[in-house]
Amino acid sequence: MMSPKPLPENRGSSHSATMRQTPLQIIHVVGNFMRIWSVYSMYRYLSQTGASVVLFMFCCLLPSCIWFLVAQKPWKGRALANTQVVPSVVNGGITALYFILWGKGLKSCGPVRAILGEYSGAVLGVLSGVLYGRGGHVWKKVGGLLAMLASFYFLSQGWAMATYSPFHILSILSSLLNQLNKQIPFSNASSDDEAHTEQLVGMKEMLFPILAGILSALRRVIARRVSLKNQLKRRLHAITLTSATCFLFPVAMWDMIIGSNNVELPFSVWAFSSTILFGMILIFYIDSIAEERLHMVFSSPRHLLVAAGCIIFMEIVYKMDFSLLGFLVCAAILGIGAIAIILLTLNSDANEEKHVFRILLIVSW
Repeated sequence: MMSPKPLPENRGSSHSATMRQTPLQIIHVVGNFMRIWSVYSMYRYLSQTGASVVLFMFCCLLPSCIWFLVAQKPWKGRALANTQVVPSVVNGGITALYFILWGKGLKSCGPVRAILGEYSGAVLGVLSGVLYGRGGHVWKKVGGLLAMLASFYFLSQGWAMATYSPFHILSILSSLLNQLNKQIPFSNASSDDEAHTEQLVGMKEMLFPILAGILSALRRVIARRVSLKNQLKRRLHAITLTSATCFLFPVAMWDMIIGSNNVELPFSVWAFSSTILFGMILIFYIDSIAEERLHMVFSSPRHLLVAAGCIIFMEIVYKMDFSLLGFLVCAAILGIGAIAIILLTLNSDANEEKHVFRILLIVSW
């Protein structure tokens, strides 16, 4: 008779592996929550003060760049090859453009549409699959693309907003939950403020976060291709942020000269500090842990699930114009499209990854 002992051993090993990953999963959830909190603080500051997005991003990039230079010291240790430094410098220009588009998308579309717009980078997997993928999977990838486009269209039509959502049942529940929050921590809003009502945006405005998501996917692909080790990845990231700061400096100075007026804008310590600490520094280490230890890419369904939970909580706390059911419908459609794309692209070979890289360069250009 065969012994049944190997089965319990396999179960025990898988259970122990799951237990070892639990603290990392908690760190991933907390890190993404803090990052999304910084996004809402940034949006509140930009929408209330009308501050320049470029200047705000530059003021946040500069301290982050200094932190990574001091912490990683890319000039020390083994000399970096030109094949690693040059792509990292180019990646800095892409990163600078990403932050500009991301900030403008956040200011014009709001946090929900801007955050979910980052996941449009997964659409590039569909484009590469349609052109170079196996024929049997083409329609599945096209279906994933259509699902993601439908999600963005519904978001642009205000389905995630209580004012414009076609789902009116849970809108009353959302308004009741908003009334429970009389004070917003670390914000400039008073307790007497009413719920913040966002305006409808069209697909033209949605292009800002979608293009930012495409550039986000491109810079992640470049970072993975030029760095094979974790320590090397951190050193190259310091070079990338330094390059992004240098690219953004003349644009910020020009924006300050052209748009200068005698009106002094209020300074929000929480908006700047949270964006620097959580939105630029901490999130890099959190994403590295997710990719290397949890094998979770940025556009994975699990990552989307964590972000959706954080968005729901922050929409209620910040008393936004929020429809829970409408948001869940849009997020579910987006998740279905991402699953249809990612599960197929994970099985692609190394040659197909080169085609993805080329498509990313063409689309970003």
